[in-house]
Amino acid sequence: MTFAFTFPTIDPVLFEIGPVVIRWYALAYIAGLLLGWQLMRRLARAVSTQITEIDVDDFLVWATAGVILGGRLGYILFYRFDYYIENPMSMLAVWQGGMSFHGGFLGVIVAAFLFARKRKITPLAFGDLMACVAPIGIFFGRLANFINGELMGRVTDVPWAVIFPRGGPDPRHPSQLYEAGLEGIALFVVLMIISRSEIVRRRHGTRIGVFMVGYGLARSFVELFREPDAHLGFISGSMTMGQLLSLPMLLIGAVLIVQASRKDQPAAGK
Repeated sequence: MTFAFTFPTIDPVLFEIGPVVIRWYALAYIAGLLLGWQLMRRLARAVSTQITEIDVDDFLVWATAGVILGGRLGYILFYRFDYYIENPMSMLAVWQGGMSFHGGFLGVIVAAFLFARKRKITPLAFGDLMACVAPIGIFFGRLANFINGELMGRVTDVPWAVIFPRGGPDPRHPSQLYEAGLEGIALFVVLMIISRSEIVRRRHGTRIGVFMVGYGLARSFVELFREPDAHLGFISGSMTMGQLLSLPMLLIGAVLIVQASRKDQPAAGK
């Protein structure tokens, strides 16, 4: 290898004013939620006769709660269950890090289902709009991971390798940027393109199915370059926890796409 970028140590705290502390990771969550909210309003206004901008506005609080509670609970259950059972008070220390995408995704799904039932909206129609904006949050989240120098890749000699402050002296894959590009940018572009099709918009469940399959494939691929969690290692053979958790997403997403393709579902009024 002839070159490796040495990543500088960056304070995870963006700025601090008295008791108010804003971290890069928190900023990523805020940016993802706010930008996703604005885009979802535009999509509801432009292509949906069932979901109103008011519905999207009201769902923002539900989505925030689902992401935070689901993400934290998912991390506790999937990644550090033994530790948190022995240290239950640490479950509340969210400022120390520890969020799971798959847990956050489940949390938002539950929140969206309950919200849709409450507003008498077809859950899959609401899920389709939600799926279109989800890659925005993923993109900013992975950028925050890169800035924090966490969730780094495996040791490599590729020309674009990065030496992370927490990763020792060896250059590593910037796997956070791989995920930002595939799970964020690429998946967003795909969903925006298929959203232009009236047939796809009528087939409720197609876009959330595409999101689940796309994320599952992208995450499983990037896991080949990402360093497994030190306390977990490989789950079975060369399979990581990220790949294991992505498998149900792939399967359920494929089922949703197949079911949606069997019948056009005209948009229903409220």
